[in-house]
Amino acid sequence: MAIKIGMVSLGCSKNQVDAEIMLSLLCQGGYELCADPSQCQVVIVNTCGFIEDAKRESIETILEFCQMKEQGLLKAVVVTGCLAERYREEMAVQIPEVDVILGIGKNSEIVAAVRRALEGERVVDSGPKGDLPLEGERVLTTPGYFAYLKIAEGCDNCCTYCAIPLIRGRFRSRPMETIVEEARRLIAGGVQEINLIAQDTSRYGEDLYGTYSLAELLTRLCRLEGLRWLRVLYCYPDHLTDQLLEVMAREEKIVKYIDIPLQHCSGPVLKAMNRTGDRESLLRLMAHVREKIPGVTLRTTLIAGFPGETEEDFEELCRFVKEARFERLGCFAYSQEEGTPAALLPGQLDEEEKRRRAEIVMNEQMPIAFQVSASQVGKTLPVLVEGMDEETGLYCGRSPMDAPDIDTRVLFTSGRPCREGEFVQVEITGTEGYDLTGRAC
Repeated sequence: MAIKIGMVSLGCSKNQVDAEIMLSLLCQGGYELCADPSQCQVVIVNTCGFIEDAKRESIETILEFCQMKEQGLLKAVVVTGCLAERYREEMAVQIPEVDVILGIGKNSEIVAAVRRALEGERVVDSGPKGDLPLEGERVLTTPGYFAYLKIAEGCDNCCTYCAIPLIRGRFRSRPMETIVEEARRLIAGGVQEINLIAQDTSRYGEDLYGTYSLAELLTRLCRLEGLRWLRVLYCYPDHLTDQLLEVMAREEKIVKYIDIPLQHCSGPVLKAMNRTGDRESLLRLMAHVREKIPGVTLRTTLIAGFPGETEEDFEELCRFVKEARFERLGCFAYSQEEGTPAALLPGQLDEEEKRRRAEIVMNEQMPIAFQVSASQVGKTLPVLVEGMDEETGLYCGRSPMDAPDIDTRVLFTSGRPCREGEFVQVEITGTEGYDLTGRAC
């Protein structure tokens, strides 16, 4: 009987793709995948180590499975992902119950590591960050109708608050041909929505082709038959070319949605972050994007409480939120990450103040978000059905304005059965909090 293996993947969609590649390797290695940890002999925790809250969640999850192992319910606990890469040696000492700790450069050796652990060996191993597989067969952990497609790994932007270059290494793009071929396989398997991801998608191709090549990649992907929606996430503002915006406006398969993490708007704060721009230039950029892509949904993320952020800086950030009127926005309290330049800056704020400021920003966004939702009433939107909402008993899905897992939903009634993964036209008749409500046409 095959050994059953379960995996919990934490953090971002980029980490999730890494997990899917490892799951495929485990299947090829003769292991049986199982979604119920209580039925498994081995559990893999694919960790996130980006900010403090994510690290805490990863550690709590690891300890939970270590306790199951002590109770005789598991034979081995395996830790992979960003936390294993960043704190491998510390974890080996502080959590001796863990059987395998693999840095990201050793992901391709997951099968051998699990085998060695089941034979009684403890495995703590790492390799060059550049050895992390950028592609390979995957076992999708998303619903079958949508998938993430990683087009690059690592980051060269070196924002002072960010540990990603320390964890993931230098920016490296995948060859365009392999991305298109993987997209073709995903579509053949039933995927209708592809979400392009990287630490900085807008920088795609610079290292391989000497120029930003996302526009060309999008054009080629849009030629694939069977693809309905193509979504672009994580675009760095400095790399948004007019060519890219024009392709996004022109191609019907590209949803008019762009995620541009700005982090702040104050010139001095952005400079301390090793980012460019200020409130005026960013407002001009947002206006330019909206002019180039009529009806675009703009998403951004902001950081409140960065070291040295004065009351004036913070007030400017709140004004910026009101002026820019993002359709989608998230704000996070600054996390002081060891090994990053920002961790050593003077003017560190206490945790309570950072969280207070982040909450204020979200409160500033709330009426804007409600107004954005209200503006959709009376329109008919295409909606990707994702199932039934247990609380309301209504069908639920996403419009082009909504990325998976992070944005709002459309709740609707239908005079006929709707299946998961189907596209339906929904007349929007009202709102429920941030969500839209309506009825299928």
